[in-house]
Amino acid sequence: ALLAGTGAFLLVRTRFLPWRNLGYALRAALGREARVKGRDGDVTPFASLMTALAATIGTGNIVGVATALVAGGPGALVWMELAALLGLSTKLSECLLAVKFRRQNRRGEMCGGPMYVMRDGLGLGRLGAALGAVYALFAVCSSFGIGGMAQANSIAGALEASFGVPVRAAALATAGLSLAVILGGVKSVARVSAGLVPVMAALYLGAALAVLWGCRENLPAGIALIFRCALSPRAAAGGAAGTLMNTIRWGVARGVFSNESGMGSAGISAASAATSSPVRQGYIGMTGAFFDTCVVCTVTGLAICCSGALGAVDAAGNAVDGAALTILAFRSVLGPAGGLLVSFSVVLFAFTSILGGAYQGEKAFEYLFGVRRVLLYRLAFALAVLWGAAAELEAVFCFSDICNALMCLPNLLCLLLLSGLAARELDDFQPEVRRKRRKKL
Repeated sequence: ALLAGTGAFLLVRTRFLPWRNLGYALRAALGREARVKGRDGDVTPFASLMTALAATIGTGNIVGVATALVAGGPGALVWMELAALLGLSTKLSECLLAVKFRRQNRRGEMCGGPMYVMRDGLGLGRLGAALGAVYALFAVCSSFGIGGMAQANSIAGALEASFGVPVRAAALATAGLSLAVILGGVKSVARVSAGLVPVMAALYLGAALAVLWGCRENLPAGIALIFRCALSPRAAAGGAAGTLMNTIRWGVARGVFSNESGMGSAGISAASAATSSPVRQGYIGMTGAFFDTCVVCTVTGLAICCSGALGAVDAAGNAVDGAALTILAFRSVLGPAGGLLVSFSVVLFAFTSILGGAYQGEKAFEYLFGVRRVLLYRLAFALAVLWGAAAELEAVFCFSDICNALMCLPNLLCLLLLSGLAARELDDFQPEVRRKRRKKL
């Protein structure tokens, strides 16, 4: 209720500008100007978006969608989409405010995010600083969970299932490669993310669309089933028995796990962008929720529902879940190559999520303990990746959900208190949006 309610409130408060200007936001994110580095910042606006997407396009898009469909029924996909659409306004405000209240650290790097907004933007003095410290603490814990352990667990599972790689070897390789990249700081993370994220997303989307084309005859019935289960008091399907509230719970939870709207983490990445306009970077950052959920999660969910894979059981009679369900859906059309492609996508998605999550957690750690102790965080994060690879999947997801909720509470409160400031900034920028539209026409 708080996640969706805050998104709805911000949407109304900003006069639906996040929806009205979605076209402008997509052009700003993908245009040539976003690839040009300005004076104030560490990386280009596009690289900043890719760093944020690296943290969000991960196991939630493959494993999380399948888990939501099994536990909450096909209707959970609708609630994932609704959470993302409302989350556009939330993420826009997060990124806008993060850039507006960012500052430089001793190394000359930009630092920003909800913790700085709470400290410097709320005008509450020590109370604002304390609220920022609480958020930063939760953000560090969340980076270990959603950013490290959950992603490493999926990598190890995918490599073992598809390629026979021992879990211990996968854990060591993942932790080592992650540490090698994050030791280079934000520029290293952004460089790897900007190279991998567009390629891996295009590869996965191409395969998913091929699956949908292969089962196109089932597409109308599959879409009808999804919407019918989204509103049904007994929204169960595929072996999942539950109520409408269960469907909403799983849809929203996995949606937040996937696009992170309301958590404030995207603002940490947005603050590194070399831009002079907080609003323009806010619009660019907002597209992360659209690409992540409205595009990638949608095609995953439709492929599972239309392929007939949902409801399948294994040899023990248990419902097929997680990455195995998505693999089954892709194999139904693409054969063995489809399963290998999903496993490869899981590895790439999860690895880039580790990098993005590490950067965001590092900036939160820096807020608490200063830039000199950042190396301690990087080593601790690598150990979390190492441990998470062999942990129980259910425990990892439960820990991640708890950390996500703890991050959301202070962040959403801050967004509500500063909603007026965000609305004024967006109104002042509206002439620029109109000018860009006239130029395009």
